[in-house]
Amino acid sequence: MSRNIFFSVGEPSGDQHAAKLICELQDLDSGFQFRGFGGDNMSSCGCMIDVDLTQHAVMGFVEVLPKLRQFFKFADQAKQIFKQEEIDAVVLVDFPGFNWHIAKAAKEQRIPVYYYCPPQLWAWGGWRIRKMRRWVDHVLAVLPIEKEFYASHGIRTTYVGHPFFDAVYQADLDEDFLMQCERAKERGSRLVAVLPGSRKHEVHRTWPIMLQSIRQIHAANPNVKFLVAAYRESQAEYCRQCLREADRELPIEFWVGKTSEIINASECAMMVSGSVSLELMARKTPAVVTYRIGRVFHRLAKHLVKLDSFTLPNLMAGEQIYPEMVSVGDPQPTVDMLTTSIQRLLTDQDYMSTIGQKLDELANRYASPGASRRAAECIVRDLDRVAGVKNVPS
Repeated sequence: MSRNIFFSVGEPSGDQHAAKLICELQDLDSGFQFRGFGGDNMSSCGCMIDVDLTQHAVMGFVEVLPKLRQFFKFADQAKQIFKQEEIDAVVLVDFPGFNWHIAKAAKEQRIPVYYYCPPQLWAWGGWRIRKMRRWVDHVLAVLPIEKEFYASHGIRTTYVGHPFFDAVYQADLDEDFLMQCERAKERGSRLVAVLPGSRKHEVHRTWPIMLQSIRQIHAANPNVKFLVAAYRESQAEYCRQCLREADRELPIEFWVGKTSEIINASECAMMVSGSVSLELMARKTPAVVTYRIGRVFHRLAKHLVKLDSFTLPNLMAGEQIYPEMVSVGDPQPTVDMLTTSIQRLLTDQDYMSTIGQKLDELANRYASPGASRRAAECIVRDLDRVAGVKNVPS
């Protein structure tokens, strides 16, 4: 008997996590069928994509506002699917502003709702816990702090671990690319990874700042080569277009689909804050982190955010292993921070060794694989239990 699961996934990283979960569910039960909102990775795993929501990933009220009508249209589309189709479960992945509407629509049809990679209500927006309690049946927590937070609010929660660690251990790295990197090192190059983000707006806001830092680092260290990991070719092209005529001699290479290889091969990285910081942690690559936001959102965040750090490995460690800075207004302080921090990693061997030891301890403690499998097993157990109850003779 087939069972139908609807996914709602808005972020590019969530598309990757959902795809792995789909593969594990298929492995546990070949009778599953999948459809919903997601992206190319889910589609390649056999999920029928009703809307490629990853093309609409936005953050903050100012960015959401122009797309509100479109998002309401997508939510109405999900409502119709829930009414007209036999959906056995709904799995949400991150993207809470939109996914609350999907959760509510599913509960109106009495469809069980799972939240995988749940919103970080423990960090900010804690008042939304009422929505989670009302519309979500089971939280599949990916961080220890999430398990404690949601369970303390009376929500059924299972800690499964973070799927980024699955990606690290299961990644089939391009050996030819890694060999090219090794040959570059043998010729005297020192490799620095540059991760400008997976969303279009992140790249457009932060790449110019990173580029200015690259110019300064290159002036002091001509032997450093910068490997830019772009999520999409269009983003790589934007980064190329930002280069001035004088930048043509900068040792920068742009790559799409080589993020893991670049992280693995590089001595250190400068990056936009995001879940990819967990891959850097797992691969024990030191990094410097930034995130650029508008002044209005920054003022709001100061009142809403409860944490001292916005970088996941720092939160897990309880200290600032990865230097970080929120970039607001004048970009020069962020340029200076990125430059100074990367310079220190490249020149201070004692400092680099200390960071390496801390990353090693952190990775050994938290970076274990199997999150996707554990999440799939939770969902299958729940659905089997519900099916068993329905089949009990009255």
